[in-house]
Amino acid sequence: MDKLLDLERDGALYLRMPEIASLTVDAFFHGAEKMQLYELHAFVIMPNHVHILITPHVELAKLTHSIKRFTAREANRILGLTGKRFWEDESNDRLVRDHSEFQRIQRYIENNPVRAGLVATPEEYRWSSAGRQLEIGAQVIKLPR
Repeated sequence: MDKLLDLERDGALYLRMPEIASLTVDAFFHGAEKMQLYELHAFVIMPNHVHILITPHVELAKLTHSIKRFTAREANRILGLTGKRFWEDESNDRLVRDHSEFQRIQRYIENNPVRAGLVATPEEYRWSSAGRQLEIGAQVIKLPR
């Protein structure tokens, strides 16, 4: 599924807009630092989906709803859209079992833009945790656009 999303060049690619990518990154940090819903470990904002690696402090459904609600409202405001769903209903989540799996998933997330041909190295991609210092933790969520 990720490979299909990464190679998709048509459809709603709103997350590639700097204003929308930026508000999504800001929402991730707000949820972690201000609302303390989770510890943020890794993320990437791709043109049509996001990956986020977290340790949640509240029910997962509550925090995904909070992120999706805020970012959808703000993105639709920027786009001048009303009554349109911004995020897909589903998200994919899984428990990270150990440190080696955590590191593998973190690398996978941060290398997503490289695999998609958007940049040569993870650190070049502006909408990612690559090159930033974030805590280490244990939950990954993918929110398809």
